[in-house]
Amino acid sequence: MGLEEKLPSGVMLGTVEQVVGLARKSSMWPATFGLACCAIEMMSVGGPHYDLARFGMEKFGATPRQADLMIVAGRVSQKMAPVLRQIYDQMPEPKWVIAMGVCASSGGMFNNYAVVQGVDHVVPVDIYLPGCPPRPEMLLDAVLKLHDKVQNTKLGAHRQREIEEEEQRALRRSLPLVEQGEGAER
Repeated sequence: MGLEEKLPSGVMLGTVEQVVGLARKSSMWPATFGLACCAIEMMSVGGPHYDLARFGMEKFGATPRQADLMIVAGRVSQKMAPVLRQIYDQMPEPKWVIAMGVCASSGGMFNNYAVVQGVDHVVPVDIYLPGCPPRPEMLLDAVLKLHDKVQNTKLGAHRQREIEEEEQRALRRSLPLVEQGEGAER
């Protein structure tokens, strides 16, 4: 016998974070950043066969000021990296990034001076999507995983605490382990 049973039908209970998360995940506007063959697979997801619009992503835009998701599809050259960063900086908060394909994730087969070895050297990445090129179904799966992440994103002070904890975990991972031996201080 809780409060839920006494409410009229059609009334839902939830927190502000849950409502905001639902609204954000249901109306993402991706900025296309198609650079190579992965862009062809990304374009097919917007078509009627895969219908990305059913997830609230009808509008693929070229303007970063109206986008909250950047899908980097393909390899990023050293010359294109500052442009990618500028577009990312022009996007309003909150913003998310999907690195689509092995070239965007780690440089792929282009292990040379002209190609950035992973777009995460330029912008922070939320979802890595492997493949050369990844299938449209894989991009849909990545979008759904990003929707789960967006739905569960904290707000305000809770979000700030979450960011600080993540930074501390990253710092601990990057610190080298000190070997305890004869010359080590205790």
